[in-house]
Amino acid sequence: STRCSPPVGVPVTFVVTNTGAIEHEFYLGDETMQAEQEKMMQAGEMAHDTAEGMTLKPGETKELTYTFDTAGQTIAGCHVAGHYAGGMKAMVTVSE
Repeated sequence: STRCSPPVGVPVTFVVTNTGAIEHEFYLGDETMQAEQEKMMQAGEMAHDTAEGMTLKPGETKELTYTFDTAGQTIAGCHVAGHYAGGMKAMVTVSE
């Protein structure tokens, strides 16, 4: 698991590379947002690039620039079937 501590109010660019053989997702949000994303993905809805996340094909590298507006814990997770439940997530501690 990876940890990072970006500051509030400062744009942070996450550079994510999918080194796997299947599609993955990088989605930022708290537990509630992660649960909603998991439910949506398991219902068969396609993941799209949004302000909070992106989908990466095998071998693809993408960047997501995000500005956190509150301090505290959030999560970066993948909601391709079974991945989040299997531990494909990282804690992000947003500092003051």
